[in-house]
Amino acid sequence: MKSILSIISVLFLMVGCGSKKYFEPKETFNPSKATSSYNGKIVDMTRDGASLSNGFYIGKSGVVNIKLGEGYRFLNENSNYVLTTNRDGILKIIDKKTKTTLRKVDLQTPVVSASIKKGVVAYILNDNSFGLYRVKTNKKIMQNRSQQSFAVDTRASSPMFVDNLVVMPMLDGKLIIMDLRNTNNAKVIYISSASAFNNIIFLSRIGNTMISATANKIITIGNAGENEYSAHISEVALGSGKIYLFTKEGDVIVLNQQLKKLNSHKYKFAHFATAKVIGDKIYALDQQGSLIVTNSKLTYNRIYELDKITEPVIIRGNKLYKDGKIINLSKLSYE
Repeated sequence: MKSILSIISVLFLMVGCGSKKYFEPKETFNPSKATSSYNGKIVDMTRDGASLSNGFYIGKSGVVNIKLGEGYRFLNENSNYVLTTNRDGILKIIDKKTKTTLRKVDLQTPVVSASIKKGVVAYILNDNSFGLYRVKTNKKIMQNRSQQSFAVDTRASSPMFVDNLVVMPMLDGKLIIMDLRNTNNAKVIYISSASAFNNIIFLSRIGNTMISATANKIITIGNAGENEYSAHISEVALGSGKIYLFTKEGDVIVLNQQLKKLNSHKYKFAHFATAKVIGDKIYALDQQGSLIVTNSKLTYNRIYELDKITEPVIIRGNKLYKDGKIINLSKLSYE
């Protein structure tokens, strides 16, 4: 009897493994006219850029020829500085003008994400600690710890500065909003209470409306109050005052700032790796290499066939960086 049950179990496993479905578009186009190469391979990625195998990084303007240093990975940047970190919890600040190290700060715990504005670095560590550091004085302004988080989605969002406030997207599904003039004055907003993979994966704003999401819920907070929408979220993008959700079921959903559903379209079995809205076009890349280009109303689309994804991919500006290639998205159309 035991052997029969074992055979049945194996058969179920085999059927389960063989039943995984993939997005298979009926017609695809070649993006070769929009494709070029760059010297590098993405080895690590954050919400704000990517580290390359040659020691450089992909930032807001594309590939930047500033060496991160051996063992360091890119975190974030502004017009003056580059933030990097290593496995030992060293936060290294590079001066962009001189391309040399300005500061090394021992935070003793690996850094998950960080942002910098007006010489203040806001950071989140992998033990769910958060803090502020001032570059000029080379001192921590504060550091505190939130509730322990047991598993983290790799799409961790970076802190966001808004006027005199800083918004910390924590690893346990909440936002901590602090006044930079008085860090004891803090507000906590709970997005989700799941026990694992509950970190904030998206944080941005449209005017006075703040948008934040975990893998299972998105919220907006603004003049119209607080709104929420539940979904299995792969990616979030903003465009023309609207919010675009890309779900694990292959749906592209258009929401307004009050999270009312305006439109949707399903790409059956699509598993989105990255997505962005640029002008009136939406770009979404499936894990198997299908690049969907659709209009903002989701009524027209064209699908370009790329190779299957073999390393992390990122869109910066109007360019998709994938497997050593650059796809200029502005040269692709849904018509």
